[in-house]
Amino acid sequence: MRTPQQPIGSGFGADTTADEVLAGIDLGGRLAVVTGGYSGLGLETTRALAGAGAHVVVPARRPDAARERLDGIDGVEVDELDLGDLASVAAFADRFLASGRSIDLMIDDAGIMACPETRVGPGWEAQLATNHLGHFALVNRLWPAIATGGARVVSVSSSGHKNSPMVWDDLQLEQGYDKWRAYGQAKTANALFAVHLDALGQDAGVRAFSLHPGGILTPLQRHLPKQEMVDKGWIDEEGNPLNPSFKTPAQGAATQVWAATSPQLDGLGGVYCEDCDVAPLATEGSSGVRPHAVDPEQAARLWTVSAELTGVDAFAS
Repeated sequence: MRTPQQPIGSGFGADTTADEVLAGIDLGGRLAVVTGGYSGLGLETTRALAGAGAHVVVPARRPDAARERLDGIDGVEVDELDLGDLASVAAFADRFLASGRSIDLMIDDAGIMACPETRVGPGWEAQLATNHLGHFALVNRLWPAIATGGARVVSVSSSGHKNSPMVWDDLQLEQGYDKWRAYGQAKTANALFAVHLDALGQDAGVRAFSLHPGGILTPLQRHLPKQEMVDKGWIDEEGNPLNPSFKTPAQGAATQVWAATSPQLDGLGGVYCEDCDVAPLATEGSSGVRPHAVDPEQAARLWTVSAELTGVDAFAS
């Protein structure tokens, strides 16, 4: 059953923190996988979930750096994973499945934004490859553990999806690269992935969500020149935040933690969320999600293309 893309009146908002959405929720005995769970919003997400009792597995491209940053947080386990390398994705999934554990919460948080033109694997555009295709392959390879746990899968998208729908005639942007268009397409893909995974996974009790975490200054901006952020009004010349709508990391992590754990979402799925609620459909210039990022036909088409590119599809007959 498809969930309407409209707010449910959660009672939370833009200022809500991850700890606040977890108030009264006991995650003892639950296992979460959080990609990128050692930096930015991912680190805050790991901290909040572990604080509520979950055991958190953090796959990391730089495991040593991850262990250092996560030191002192109980209930956290680090393993190696490079989302831009399908062999690394397969190796991580094989190791996890061999442990015989099920997954209760899967949060696809890792990502890159507005990087210079970069090609990975078989020549894939790096933002689409890392943000979407790597996570697509990872979730499909981990499907036995996800299905066993009746998990929630959370795909971290962004309001950046408004920058571009899927560019079907040039997915790898080989005919002209623009870093913000590439980011927009990748974030649209993150949202569409949740739409179709939710449709496929409901029979196994798996529900999927995507979300916009809000504007937050984190290492995600590492590829942006300082002057570009000054010109956008994000920071001043000394690097201090200027935009009053920017969230703290604890507020920025709240929506993905809410989507992964809130009983308010029981029986729902396939929707795009923001500010700890289901987002409305956006019109030009408004908040919410553009229709191209939650269109079921676009989502099914992306699933088929992604399965062909990665060679992985847990639902193939």
